This record gives sequence, structure tokens and C-alpha cells, in this order.
Amino acid sequence: MEEAPHKRGLAKMPRVDAIWGSALFQREYRRLAVLEEDRIFCRHGLPHLLDAARVMWILNLERGCGLDREVVYAAAILHDVGKATQYASGEPHEVAGERLAREILEGLPAACAFAPAEVDAVCAAIRAHRRFDPDAAPLGQLLYQADKASRACFACPAEVRAACSWADEKKNLGIAV
Repeated sequence: MEEAPHKRGLAKMPRVDAIWGSALFQREYRRLAVLEEDRIFCRHGLPHLLDAARVMWILNLERGCGLDREVVYAAAILHDVGKATQYASGEPHEVAGERLAREILEGLPAACAFAPAEVDAVCAAIRAHRRFDPDAAPLGQLLYQADKASRACFACPAEVRAACSWADEKKNLGIAV
């Protein structure tokens, strides 16, 4: 069977697909979607996760970090997996997310498993993604920056209503990557 034209030349990411298909990931993703259903800004659904992944990948290539594509995408796809727990219990989502990400990554089928060092790197990046740390590993620095850069604050309906809690210096008020 011939590959569809829109898929030609695109890298397959079976390990990232396995994360998406994980029952635990899907449970947390659905919980979060319900909790953010009425939120007018900064939702943490697939558009944000993929935007963060793509920004991370671009930065990785531009800076010559040499990170594996699936490790970059895994960190981005998983970085907000603890958000529903934060809403429900108040536990910081980077703490809950690190724990959930490790459980998801370690529970993947052997054919889609990440190496232990990759799991550790992804979990460390998730744990550190809320605050900039100049001593963090490149994966963590890229995740921090991409998470913030993936937001189009200049086009956000909450900004018009002044409902956003982000400080002005943190907001993306123009297009930049």
C-alpha cells in the first residue's frame, strides 16, 4: 500500500504514539479536558502540547543540541500530564506530572520503551519546566522555553478581558520562535 502524499517524508514516532495510546495518559488527558472545558485561555490540550513539541524541536535543531526527536516530543506531550491532579488536589503539576510521566513511560510495551536514561531526562525536564534553571539539561531548558513560547498571548481572548494571571513580561505579545 502506497503512503499518502501528506505523510511522505515525515518521521514516524512509535514511542510517542505509544504514550498517546497509554490508558493512564488518556485518563489524565480526558480529566483535564473536562476540568478546562469552560476555561477561556491557556488550555493544556493537544494543540498546546504539539505546539510546545514543535517549538522544542525547532530550538533543538537551531541550537545543535542533538536531542532525539521522540525524547523531545515525549517531554512536550507529557509535560502537563499532572495538571488535572493540580486542579483536584493542589499538588503542583510539575510534581504530579513527573510521577505520572514516569509511570506512563515505564509502562510502555517493550517495543516502544524508552531507555532508562531517556525516562530520567524526560521526567527531570517535566519537573523543571515551570522555572528557568540555567544549570538544567538542554531538554529541560528547551521545554521551559517552548512551553512559554507556544502561547499566543497577543491573540488570547482572556488578554482582552485582563483575566490572564501571567505577568506582562512573561506574555508573548508577538510572534517569535
